[in-house]
Amino acid sequence: MADPKGFLTHGREVARTRPVAERVQDWNEVYVPGSLLPIVSTQAGRCMDCGIPFCHQGCPLGNLIPEWNDYAYREDWSAAAERLHATNNFPEFTGRLCPAPCESACVLGINQQPVTIKNVEVSIIDKAWDTGDVAPSIPERLSGKTVAVIGSGPAGLAAAQQLTRAGHTVAVYERADRIGGLLRYGIPEFKMEKRHINRRIEQMRAEGTKFRTGVEVGRDLDAAKLRRRYDAVVIAAGATVSRDLPVPGRDLKGIHYAMEYLPLSNKVQEGDFVASPISAEGKHVVVIGGGDTGADCVGTAHRQGAASVTQLEIMPQPGADRNPLSQPWPTFPMLYKVTSAHEEGGERIYSAGTTHFEGDEDGNVRFLHLAEVEFVDGKLTQKPGTERRIPAELVTLAMGFTGTDQSNGLVEQFGLDLDARGNIARDEHFATNVPGVFVAGDAGRGQSLIVWAIAEGRSAARGVDSYLTGASSLPAPIRPTDRSLTV
Repeated sequence: MADPKGFLTHGREVARTRPVAERVQDWNEVYVPGSLLPIVSTQAGRCMDCGIPFCHQGCPLGNLIPEWNDYAYREDWSAAAERLHATNNFPEFTGRLCPAPCESACVLGINQQPVTIKNVEVSIIDKAWDTGDVAPSIPERLSGKTVAVIGSGPAGLAAAQQLTRAGHTVAVYERADRIGGLLRYGIPEFKMEKRHINRRIEQMRAEGTKFRTGVEVGRDLDAAKLRRRYDAVVIAAGATVSRDLPVPGRDLKGIHYAMEYLPLSNKVQEGDFVASPISAEGKHVVVIGGGDTGADCVGTAHRQGAASVTQLEIMPQPGADRNPLSQPWPTFPMLYKVTSAHEEGGERIYSAGTTHFEGDEDGNVRFLHLAEVEFVDGKLTQKPGTERRIPAELVTLAMGFTGTDQSNGLVEQFGLDLDARGNIARDEHFATNVPGVFVAGDAGRGQSLIVWAIAEGRSAARGVDSYLTGASSLPAPIRPTDRSLTV
């Protein structure tokens, strides 16, 4: 155990963010550099080393949280990093981007603020990079087997790294011009600077993983030919089909999916554009969707100099505290969350349904018409007399994703079966109906969290390794049927 009295003598402290007026002028991460190290050991000492650490159940990776909390408390950073990497290929990603279901399951959280597990995690890995404790893990021997991984998001990268380290020759195919998937082009720079991805890619290259960018399997490369070229294939193409909003005026100019809007601002940071082709500068911006992707649009609009930013959510505003009846510990509760983007300004409107868009004579969107909605007999219903309009010169649709892309031919060319939700079907070993073809991440699970994607990639890698060699010592933290702990 770290500090036997730590949870009694110390309260919860989290990383400090830079002043709003400063950070909206740049695209750097919002946190004050180095602000965690002075407090992280004390915060790790709040861990109770529970007899049954429910944080393990909250995290699909099965992170050994009490163990690395103890090492962090003792400032044994090398040992902490070793324990962290034992279950997680990319803790610098999850430490910045994961909503931390482990903290919701923390036993201390029953009657206090939980341990700052996410902050401890990112402190350990950042320290490990600084001290050279992160190094390539080159396999001792090669198996002679080849694997293609389609998609370079967290699931694809995790599967590729595990299989490379098992001795297989792995090539990752990515349709974008850079590796990283939504980590690269869906996550704004102010949430995670892309240097974190770049150094992991270099580590994987040193281990032997090959990368092929600008290749969309299904369009640029026939999927059946790819299958014949490799001994096994892992599909980790994500759930990239954005949910649309089919209301009158949807075809007006200035209405874009979030994944049309966000990648362009990231490309500006990569040096591809001087300014984004879709910019919020001087415009009244409306973001439809109250989740993390919507918040990313809000923060991006602030940095582009929007005249105003309004975020709409069709569901009622969540409460600030966990309801012990409807969302009991240790489930992951739906609470009112103020992200760094929301701290920077803008208006949030809940229980709001979009009725239609209004444009000008040139076909540009100018107003969004909305009405309050409420649940009646279990259905969302518009409340009469609540209609109004708000200025909207740029609208982003951030309402989630409906499944993997089938328009590029990948599903058809492989001959893959789909499940009832439109995801690629797989068995208990993450194998599809096509021999030698496996699926990991959102392409098989549906839209989910980064921590689930990495867990899927690790688990699918075990299935592939067993298929290629007859047995596997690789870990499989989850089954395809596992889901977040709910009521």
